[in-house]
Amino acid sequence: MGEMLVWLVFLSLLSFSDSGGLHLQGDYIISGWFPLHNSDSTIPSTPYLTDCTQGLINKHGYHLVQALRYAVDEINNGTQDKQLLPGVTLGYRTYDLCSLPASNLATLDLLTQQLHSSVDHSRSVAIIGPDSSSYSFTPAAALGAFLVPQISYEATNELLSNKHLYPSFFRTIPSDKNQVSAMIQILVRFNWTWIALLGSDNSYGIQGMQGLSQQASLYDLCIAYQAVIPAVTDKTKQYMQDMVKNIIKTKVNTIVVFANKRRAAGFFPFVIDQNVTGKVWIGTEDWSVASTVSSIPGISTIGTVLGVAVKYAEFSGYEDFERLSVPGLKDSGQNTLFNLNVPCMQNTDLYEIAIKSFTLSQYDIVSSFNVYKAVYAVAHALHNILHCDSGLCQKYEVQPWEVFHQLKQVQFSIRNTSFYFDKNGDPPTGYDIVTWLWMDGQWSFKAVGSYSPSPNDLQLDTSQIQWTGQVSPVTKVPESICSPECPYGHRKLMTGQHKCCFDCMACPAATFLNKTGYTSCQACAKDDWSEAESETCEKRAELYLSWGTPLTTALLIYLGVTLFLTLGTALVFLLNLSTPVVKSAGGKTCLLMLASLTVATSSTLCHFSRPSRTGCLLKQPLFIISFTVCLACVTVRSFQVVCIFKWSSKLPRFYETWARKRGPEMFILIMTVVEVFISVLRMLLDPPFPSQDYDFYHDSIVLECSKTLSLGAFAELLFVCVLSLICFCLSYMGKDLPANYNEAKCITFSLMIYMISWITFFTAYCISRGSFAMALNVGAILLSVLGILGGYFLPKVYIILIKPQMNTTAHFQNCIQMYTMSKQ
Repeated sequence: MGEMLVWLVFLSLLSFSDSGGLHLQGDYIISGWFPLHNSDSTIPSTPYLTDCTQGLINKHGYHLVQALRYAVDEINNGTQDKQLLPGVTLGYRTYDLCSLPASNLATLDLLTQQLHSSVDHSRSVAIIGPDSSSYSFTPAAALGAFLVPQISYEATNELLSNKHLYPSFFRTIPSDKNQVSAMIQILVRFNWTWIALLGSDNSYGIQGMQGLSQQASLYDLCIAYQAVIPAVTDKTKQYMQDMVKNIIKTKVNTIVVFANKRRAAGFFPFVIDQNVTGKVWIGTEDWSVASTVSSIPGISTIGTVLGVAVKYAEFSGYEDFERLSVPGLKDSGQNTLFNLNVPCMQNTDLYEIAIKSFTLSQYDIVSSFNVYKAVYAVAHALHNILHCDSGLCQKYEVQPWEVFHQLKQVQFSIRNTSFYFDKNGDPPTGYDIVTWLWMDGQWSFKAVGSYSPSPNDLQLDTSQIQWTGQVSPVTKVPESICSPECPYGHRKLMTGQHKCCFDCMACPAATFLNKTGYTSCQACAKDDWSEAESETCEKRAELYLSWGTPLTTALLIYLGVTLFLTLGTALVFLLNLSTPVVKSAGGKTCLLMLASLTVATSSTLCHFSRPSRTGCLLKQPLFIISFTVCLACVTVRSFQVVCIFKWSSKLPRFYETWARKRGPEMFILIMTVVEVFISVLRMLLDPPFPSQDYDFYHDSIVLECSKTLSLGAFAELLFVCVLSLICFCLSYMGKDLPANYNEAKCITFSLMIYMISWITFFTAYCISRGSFAMALNVGAILLSVLGILGGYFLPKVYIILIKPQMNTTAHFQNCIQMYTMSKQ
């Protein structure tokens, strides 16, 4: 069985090498692999090769062969550069790669030459081809073991850049890696984040899909649907129809088709049949400028086509050379008499193709130029090996591995194009970005931009793109997104497995978001605030009683009036200290009361402006202690009156003993000392200090003193409250005393005002911390002072100033007698 297989291989090679390939003798032979026909092997499991001439003619392959001939002819004749290979000539041997077995058998033939080289120099120093990635893997691996250089002009698969697997593989067309990057940049430029991805069922399409899928997530692109395009057969028609239906169902407007032209040409008729219009199709270099796709009936309705195409360069002279290859052919393509003396054209299948006069498309020109550059790369490598700089090449047998090493170093300029191979054997060239145009039903394409892989740069002129494929340009770029971007002040809430699909949620208060695409809102700084759905934060307002505001001005006027009344009353009492009214009110004790009320009034000055350390230490104790002194005096006065008029019969000597032992002074002193002790203890153990309350209001900062409701502050207030209650009770007991001594109603009224004002303040303080609440605190202090002043002192001032006849000893004795008689 093994011997039969060997003979079969031998016979196949014999048949293959004599199958009418194009030959040209020369000092150094280049092997050219080109698809002159399209054929499928009927026995794919064996190396048997069917007759390529039985397949369909591939006009594209014909143009590629002519590019090889054109380059070799220029080099041998020194047309472009006489010093490139002076004294030596290039020859070639072509192979018709009509199928995958043809590619494999061509590889075996080349390997046979390497192992059995003869003196006629039939060994090839380099291979130009093949035309596809799927046909390149086996040759690249096998020939790489012998370092036989292989330069492909159309194989783009990224895997072929792996120098460990394919060490001697080079190419003059960019890798699919760069093509994927170009497509990604196009999608990013137009913000097409919701896409469908299709690829042909070969290494070209599958590797391209994988590369694009891997990079998509890095650029926040979501692939809504992904599928492989198979060859069109009766079994795959339903699958193709379902594929188009799924694209419609996903509601994507941008579809990336990473396929070769054969699969793309089979797929688009199904798109047209289901009336899919208005989409954007991103095409690869293999089909975006191929006439086999653009000539499909009705394809102008599918929408906008943006394609990646290998950069076009002017290739002047090539078309004339190709036409003159078969003299006698007219421009119209009509046959006349043929000149059969054209070198190398006789007795070959190429001649039969040439007489059909196939026209050149831009796609053909670009690929032909890639072949042209590959031949010149080999020539420059030979130039270095043969030391041609001296003006004449040193002719000797060149090994393919020598050409391989020199190819890695060649760098030249041809037809205004700079060329070299990078470390992966890839060229530095980028891509043109093209779009389809339809004018009067005629198809054409236009370059609207370019892509450079190093550095990564996409240039696009969007004004040249006719969106939706209509004749009249549409300026609005089609959208292809799952969910529209959230407005500022809203965050994303993912609703599925794709990050491109989301709902927009408003940012809550105290947060903001001035960017799109975020899933969380940013918290405002501590001193800032924001409403819900905010894009920015604003500075919080600082709440305190600042100087110059209308509210502060009103309070200062109120304070001034209170001080004026207090000091004025003190002056009146001081000038009338020996009168009966003053004596009955308490005499010198009244001056102490008025002094304490003055201090209590002055303590309100600590409530204005920004809180300070000193102000916080003095604000509450100053008022509490001074008011305690006043209440203690009122309590002593009430107690004296009750003892004299109420308890004198029951406790005849108690008041005299209490007065003789300086009871009033001691009581006032003790109450004051206790309050001072509580206040000092509080300031030592838990002192208040200026603080900022950020929690009470979301948009404001309350500048206040800390510990307002602390245990120490509560103890201070509790002591004052107890003293106030005792004072109230004693005053109430004397409500039926003589008129000149009956101060119960006035004192009761004063204490009621005092209590109501503070209850009002604390109620407001619990629900508000704004300037109004701070003003209420000042108002409560001043109202408490005015309550005592109005209830206790002003009636006596009235008698002193307005009713002096009542300020006599006789008037007071008469009142006492009347009270005594009423009690009897």
